[in-house]
Amino acid sequence: MPRSVNHVASRARRKRILKLTRGYFGARKNVWTVAKNTWEKGLQYAYRDRKNKKRNFRALWIQRINAAARLEGMSYSRLMGGLHKAGIEINRKVLADLAMNHPEAFKAVVEKAKSA
Repeated sequence: MPRSVNHVASRARRKRILKLTRGYFGARKNVWTVAKNTWEKGLQYAYRDRKNKKRNFRALWIQRINAAARLEGMSYSRLMGGLHKAGIEINRKVLADLAMNHPEAFKAVVEKAKSA
């Protein structure tokens, strides 16, 4: 009796991954093993960079807050310490947005931190 191999399923599996690698350069888009390896590595990069994205944005917010705080005559660490003492719970994302887009509101927050 001949060996039964489910070609339909295996071909569908390959087609699915080759469809996901469309737009890649060279053999990465149409050679099965190269495309599969590239696609798997891409998933690893995506997982890693979802974590790195959070890290990068936090660093960006801190830089923006520090720059705006120094214009008000205060360092980032003193500002954050003052906010903590004053009991103002505002996250860095919102604080950076205030510093960039609403300088007068940021100035008011800095004054509260200075007085604490």
